Amino acid sequence: MTTPLTLTPGRRPDGTAVLTAVGEIDMSNTHSLAAALDGTPGPLVLDLTDVEYLDSAGLSVLFSHADRLELVAGPLLAPVLSISGLAGLTTHHR
Repeated sequence: MTTPLTLTPGRRPDGTAVLTAVGEIDMSNTHSLAAALDGTPGPLVLDLTDVEYLDSAGLSVLFSHADRLELVAGPLLAPVLSISGLAGLTTHHR
């Protein structure tokens, strides 16, 4: 069974692509996240504020796009991003 994850694309006023994720990111739905990231060229803001869970499969997908991601995450995911080293490879906002 796939864990619920909603991915909503958008744009900032300056034209930068934004992808807002809501739900949980785990091995059952990382294919959707990867497809959304692969389908959005250039710099990308990934808003993880409403993501309640992120496992190692999800981190792996994010690492493969780290060079172009700006992450927005709440206090729940901040330690995961920091401990994994992903926060040091991307621009990270809380």
